[in-house]
Amino acid sequence: MASADDEDPLIGDLSEGAVLRAILARTAPAAHALLGPGDDAAVITTPSGAVVATADTLVHGPDFRTTWTTGYDLGWKAAAVNLADVAAMGATPTALLVSLAVPRGTRLSYVTQMADGLREACAALAPGCAVVGGDLTVSELMMVAVTALGDLGGRTAVTRAGARPGDVIALAGELGVAAAGLDLLFQRFRDGETPVAIDSTKLDAVEQHALDRQLRPHPPIGLAPAAADAGASAMMDVSDGLTLDAGRMAEASGAAIDFSGAALDALAFGGDRQRALAGGEDHGLLAAFPSDAVREHGLPAGFQAIGVVIEGREHGVLVDGTPVVHSGWDPYRDWDGVVSD
Repeated sequence: MASADDEDPLIGDLSEGAVLRAILARTAPAAHALLGPGDDAAVITTPSGAVVATADTLVHGPDFRTTWTTGYDLGWKAAAVNLADVAAMGATPTALLVSLAVPRGTRLSYVTQMADGLREACAALAPGCAVVGGDLTVSELMMVAVTALGDLGGRTAVTRAGARPGDVIALAGELGVAAAGLDLLFQRFRDGETPVAIDSTKLDAVEQHALDRQLRPHPPIGLAPAAADAGASAMMDVSDGLTLDAGRMAEASGAAIDFSGAALDALAFGGDRQRALAGGEDHGLLAAFPSDAVREHGLPAGFQAIGVVIEGREHGVLVDGTPVVHSGWDPYRDWDGVVSD
């Protein structure tokens, strides 16, 4: 009689081909792929003649902990954070290339669950987009590197450098909810320095929502093309914290951004303005829209006005006219290199 371990072998006991076959059995076809996984490279159509490309790497320790994060969660998050960057350019995601570095002691089920998370995140957030290839290797540290591709559909890419004084600053998405989820993980699911498995029975509905958004982000991918069509002058994914990312937009645009404190308070998860300003990983869309267009047509569905672009590059980011520190997640400053998992 086969044991549970026989049915869920360690990665180190399998060949690369066997692991790849298990992963590819769970992928879905991509709408824009002429040739998907299985050859030396994929072949992707580019209807508009231009390709948006981005890459992001999730590393065990600073980006996730396997004790807290299921394979499904990791696959979902790896897809979501990259889809958000493609969408922030005003593009529609078309394909993902996923490279996995996995310790030999990892169970095959963790990797196949990761494939499920990748597939279902694409289906939910960017229908038609799917994994079309990648790479697989072994490593002492688990890492997931994703390259995402997107199509502009004939649009001009919306960069972070186009905001102009007088533009309305608007947000689609949540503020501070993923940071609240991260706080829960560190406050409630640690035994000293060691993470412990999540017991969802210890969470109320609000806490569960925060935890879900930390482990499985839900960026508003589908709203990005409409924002571009509505004339967004600048747009970016809010991944590292609102003030830090808004500061990047302001610097690239040669202007400053003044947020409304009342608008921030209305959107801040749990009423925590500081967490709304500095908390990362919400993956909302921050966009600037010309004021004339907003007066005539309003903001695109799903966006809420939270500020205005003003003169004065030296001011960076302000709240109600008062400059604020550009705080948020910076792995070179905020990660100490210690993993206790």
